[in-house]
Amino acid sequence: MAKFGGFPGMGGANMNQLLRQAQKMQADMEKTQADIEAKEFDITTGGGAVTITMNGKKKVKAIKIKPEVIDKEDVEMLEDLILTALNEGYQKAENLVESEMSRFNVPGGLNGLL
Repeated sequence: MAKFGGFPGMGGANMNQLLRQAQKMQADMEKTQADIEAKEFDITTGGGAVTITMNGKKKVKAIKIKPEVIDKEDVEMLEDLILTALNEGYQKAENLVESEMSRFNVPGGLNGLL
């Protein structure tokens, strides 16, 4: 054992430095996560027929539908446009999280922590 306890070969100063680095990394990750959650982006489908606004938390903030695409005889088309926009939005949010958090190089990934 080391002279002051702890792990063999690791002095107290090294452990304190490691702890400070871990605390800084945690604070940086929390700030990055908050920044991601605050971001908003628009996803448009059908040549602008449907637009959704989503944030980094994958929450839909708004859906806009151009009146000219509302056809009582073809509701399925409108449903498909909305579904496509939502799926693209979720993928965009997921890509944002992965790209922003990958810089922390956490072994084993974040395993759904976000």
